[in-house]
Amino acid sequence: MDSKMINIIIEEFGKTVYMVFFSTLFASVLGFLLGIILTVTSDSGLKPNKVIYRVLDVVINVLRSFPFIILIVAIIPFTRAIVGTSIGETAAIVPLTIAAAPFVARIIEGALKEVDPGVIEAAKSFGASNTQIIFKVMIKEAVPSIISGLTLTVISIIGYSAMAGSVGAGGIGKLAISYGFQRFNTEVMIVTVVILIIIVQALQSLGNYLYKKLS
Repeated sequence: MDSKMINIIIEEFGKTVYMVFFSTLFASVLGFLLGIILTVTSDSGLKPNKVIYRVLDVVINVLRSFPFIILIVAIIPFTRAIVGTSIGETAAIVPLTIAAAPFVARIIEGALKEVDPGVIEAAKSFGASNTQIIFKVMIKEAVPSIISGLTLTVISIIGYSAMAGSVGAGGIGKLAISYGFQRFNTEVMIVTVVILIIIVQALQSLGNYLYKKLS
């Protein structure tokens, strides 16, 4: 493999890191908000509200049911309105965020609902407000589960980013399609797969370590 191809691989790898980092950041923020609202407004939540819960539940389920490749195409007008274009790694962040946020929301909801009700009741008995219970009790208790869930989310986003590369975004997916598949370059395909495997293994190992450390 010549130096030119190595430089291309490094460049596309950097684009993948860029897409995954910002997509994870935005999806985590949005997913956290949705997950907390779902938890608080559920029947067993701190402030039950069937209307809000059911609306969010349906919206999240609808978004989760979309195949990512279809989602990219379906929200092209929205993506173009947000970033001014529907092509490139910056544009890919929009559908990546929308695809990942519902998963994060469910992860947060599930993790918060696993918190021992006795701990919540104890906090209430000490006069803690709902905000204090959410952020100082529930989230604190659920951190290991949240870390584990977010690790899976990042790995999913990496897979989505590779898929986005086949429809105009940069990154490892574009490298595999443009320089590997279309040019029948087996070496590039192998390198691409190896890079993705290493990234996933590293992230999973880090997630497992943090889970054990925080449990």
